[in-house]
Amino acid sequence: MLKLIYTETSFRLERVNISLETWVSQRVTLTLHAGQKLIIETSRASFLLPAKDPRLTHLEQLVRAERGALISMIFVDDDYIEISLPGTWMTERIDADEGLFVTTFPSAIELAIYRIWYTTQSPAPYLC
Repeated sequence: MLKLIYTETSFRLERVNISLETWVSQRVTLTLHAGQKLIIETSRASFLLPAKDPRLTHLEQLVRAERGALISMIFVDDDYIEISLPGTWMTERIDADEGLFVTTFPSAIELAIYRIWYTTQSPAPYLC
């Protein structure tokens, strides 16, 4: 499962080894116990990756092979490509820009997206 975290000042992508259904259930339970409001809706999320990353070709091949993936990859300019994913948006307010977006794809696609994003964010050589 991929978890995209949108805050007021940043964006973070995590790959979580738990089923989407289990994670959402746990999140709902936590929110109920904390007495917080939670809005859940089907949506799409987008983020940018470097357009010149050579691993994008492999990702495009994986997406094409998985016809039902519904992932969009659109060149924004010479430097960036926008990745758009279907999934579930979770937030405290209906008009919030901050929240969590979760989605699931075959492991190869999730790992390819995560590796490209991670290595462009951090100089750390080790990948999960």
